[in-house]
Amino acid sequence: MEAELPSGRIRIVESVIESSHMRKVPLITEEYYHVFGRGVNKRTIFMDPQDYARFLQSMEEFNTIEPIGSIFENSFRKHESQLGSGASKLRFEKRDKLVEFVCYCLNPNHYHFLLKQVADRGIEKFMHRLCSGFSKYFNNKYQRSGALFQGPFKAVHVDANEYLLHVSAYVNLNNLVHRLGGGASKSSWEEYLKGKRGKGGFCEKEVILSQFQTIAEYKDFAEDALTAMLERNDMEHLLLES
Repeated sequence: MEAELPSGRIRIVESVIESSHMRKVPLITEEYYHVFGRGVNKRTIFMDPQDYARFLQSMEEFNTIEPIGSIFENSFRKHESQLGSGASKLRFEKRDKLVEFVCYCLNPNHYHFLLKQVADRGIEKFMHRLCSGFSKYFNNKYQRSGALFQGPFKAVHVDANEYLLHVSAYVNLNNLVHRLGGGASKSSWEEYLKGKRGKGGFCEKEVILSQFQTIAEYKDFAEDALTAMLERNDMEHLLLES
């Protein structure tokens, strides 16, 4: 099945995916990347709702160019800023980021992000903080040791607008790619469907939504793209096993 873009051109998802085969690529500031990884030996990395909540909190709090300690330390500083003046609260909220999230999906044993790098080595620094911090939390909680994630994260350069749109659909709806119910994963899909345009929310949605007349038009596009992805039943193998 083909998915129609707002421009009226037709793009087959299969050819989009094949055009960006896995390779080691430099991470360039102001460029977009599909970033993903999974648990070692395909193990579950989100055992309960608290694990999802912790990872989501880490995605937000570790995303700063400023040095940061633990989630606890950063939460304490955030609490102090909220108790202080409006200016101190604004400084905390406006702190410079390492990456911008376009969309994300967390599944029981793996994650997908669509990111824009906005600081030098931003993706590398952010992912190191995120994965090492969550691994320490997870190992302490479940009394285990050793690696939690299977090697370093993978990244694919999203070097064309059409590819960007299709990757956004793939990431937003990734739980459906794996036939998981909404309760078994956490994604940015609901944030996209709330109907709020422009700034606001966790994700920088406007780079995607500005290319569609309405939220409903993007929803139709994403669902059509998903149908094509499901027909290509080896796509997940291409992305996660390469």
